[in-house]
Amino acid sequence: MKPRIGIFGLSGCWGEQIVMLNCEDELLALVGAVDFADFLGGSSVNDCETRLDIAFVEGSVSGALQEKALRRIRARARLLVACGTCACVGGVAAFDDGRPRADLVRAVYGRAGDRYETAAHHPLSDFVKVDARLPGCPMEKHEFLQAVACLLNGDLPPVVATPVCAECKMKEQDCLLVSRQVACAGPVTAAGCGARCPGFNVPCIGCRGPAEEANFASMTEILLKSGFREEDIRQKLRIFAPESRT
Repeated sequence: MKPRIGIFGLSGCWGEQIVMLNCEDELLALVGAVDFADFLGGSSVNDCETRLDIAFVEGSVSGALQEKALRRIRARARLLVACGTCACVGGVAAFDDGRPRADLVRAVYGRAGDRYETAAHHPLSDFVKVDARLPGCPMEKHEFLQAVACLLNGDLPPVVATPVCAECKMKEQDCLLVSRQVACAGPVTAAGCGARCPGFNVPCIGCRGPAEEANFASMTEILLKSGFREEDIRQKLRIFAPESRT
């Protein structure tokens, strides 16, 4: 019997599910290796009750209904994988500029905002056990395929332990802070993207979330010495992860 897979979306853009569907040639091999039992984004016929070997969940959690849905997924699945930065650390939706949430809702929706039940956005791990994480906005296709292969072999996918800065060095790319005096979040952002943005002379904005053991204090000190304001630094670092997680 093939392993049963479930793929779910909470508060997100479905970017991770698009990455999965864009696996193209590899998708046929995946369909042959696993049973996509519950995948609303890829099928109109789903088994919403069966036990799952692996659940891939994208998007952050906002409100009681989504928390309840996540806990139900966790109860069904032997393993749960957080897919994308929103699921891993909260993402853009968890951006916090210090204002009361009611003011933020009113600023976006106007008086119509009173009809919406909204809550602050949280990563999956704030509510349930997460067995593996695939960061990115969206996640990288090769990391998803690697994770599926590892999980089918009974192993957890490797944790990215290096920052984007290390990938820049390995590719012998110029440091944008040194060469152009541009603030870059590469030193504290989880690697895995191949330092794509700095490779095009675009500073890293931290879309993969904080790197393991990221030294934010050291980065802040370096940027302050380079003439940047602390508020500018904080603004950049909390775009994809709440300040409490950086």
